[in-house]
Amino acid sequence: MGYVYKDDIKKRLRRIEGQARGVLRLMDEEKSCKDVVAQLSAIRNATDKAIAQIVAENLQQCIIDEQLAGRDSSKVVQEAIELLVKSR
Repeated sequence: MGYVYKDDIKKRLRRIEGQARGVLRLMDEEKSCKDVVAQLSAIRNATDKAIAQIVAENLQQCIIDEQLAGRDSSKVVQEAIELLVKSR
């Protein structure tokens, strides 16, 4: 069974998509490096928050699933931590 992503995370990613288009527009308009980098930094921050939200929501459901099955949930917690570390 796949993971169902909530509408708010999809909305967040659409906003990031718009920001990326905005960076391309800044480049086409030959705006300053400072402006481009500032927008790219904003995209990175937004992406980091999206990753954290996805991992947190998935972790919560995985822990519930493991507990309902009578299994130890520490493995899924470790996997979530590894995902967050790899994303940076």
